[in-house]
Amino acid sequence: MLNLGPWEVGLILVVALIVVGPGKLPEVAKAIGKSMNEFKKATAGYKRDFQEVINSIEDTVKETEKSDQVGKGEGKAGTEANGPAAEETVAGDAAPGPKD
Repeated sequence: MLNLGPWEVGLILVVALIVVGPGKLPEVAKAIGKSMNEFKKATAGYKRDFQEVINSIEDTVKETEKSDQVGKGEGKAGTEANGPAAEETVAGDAAPGPKD
């Protein structure tokens, strides 16, 4: 999470010792540890919920792709049954233009 070297950690501890004092430092450290633990639990819950939503969306997309493939497969079979003449008729009706 944070890339703190030994000098940075030592500096933070010295500043905390000066600001809080030696008597209260263990209590403050314990409170910070509990807060971090609660934060991790909360973010893990959100992460789990988010992953469930993502999985649900992926499943829906997969089902949609399968149904599209089935629909396209039926359309191709129907076109082959009608033959190329049917495609020409549809194309001819769709774009009538001036005859030169």
